[in-house]
Amino acid sequence: MNTAGFADFRCGFVAGGELEQSLAPQRNANTRHAGTMRCSMLALCAVLTLCFAGCSSEPSKPQEPPKPENKGPELITARSAFQKVYIAARGWNQDARPYRLASIATSDSNGHDGKWAVWVGSFASPARQREKSYTWSGSSADGAPSKGINPGTEDSYSPTNANTHVWDMAFLKIDSDQAFTEAQKHGGDKVLEKAADTPVTYVCDWNHNTNELTWHVIYGASREGAKLTVAVNASSGAFIRVEK
Repeated sequence: MNTAGFADFRCGFVAGGELEQSLAPQRNANTRHAGTMRCSMLALCAVLTLCFAGCSSEPSKPQEPPKPENKGPELITARSAFQKVYIAARGWNQDARPYRLASIATSDSNGHDGKWAVWVGSFASPARQREKSYTWSGSSADGAPSKGINPGTEDSYSPTNANTHVWDMAFLKIDSDQAFTEAQKHGGDKVLEKAADTPVTYVCDWNHNTNELTWHVIYGASREGAKLTVAVNASSGAFIRVEK
């Protein structure tokens, strides 16, 4: 047996193995480097794709603000309106007392349920001898006051004037819808049967002859030309008389 050839073969085998082992880390490093490059290229492609997509898409339109809701008229009865104007009047003068409360006819309603969108409260300050009216409006009708509380012009006040006699708010126990119901029993129903579109308006003031707070339920836009006016006690709700 040629031992020398065998030794040369073994040496070559061993040397080849060592060479393989020495080259393995370099191949691994090259593999890792290639993998890193592929990941970087993929990431770069993704970024470029997003950029091109952003450039090609239309710019987003600004969101339009919500349109204000178009609310209808706020129809309320006299006592609800009185609370609103009374607070305003007490801000004007702490001793302010009412002498009249009245509805104003608008196209928002006909007043058949005792409700209107505009009410006027008239007040006086006996100590200062001044008077001032406040109008509450829940109407958007043409010609109506702006919504909310609208103060009137301050004027002089005479405590001896019977038409502007002040009264205590505790006397106002009957609301306008209750006054309407009572007036209907005393001719009001007949008026509306003949002319259903007749507006019904309301005035509350002090009757110095009978010394009582009175509702005047008016079948018409005002007392002038009214088809019927019925007086109702504003404290008890009792029928007083037909005024016209």
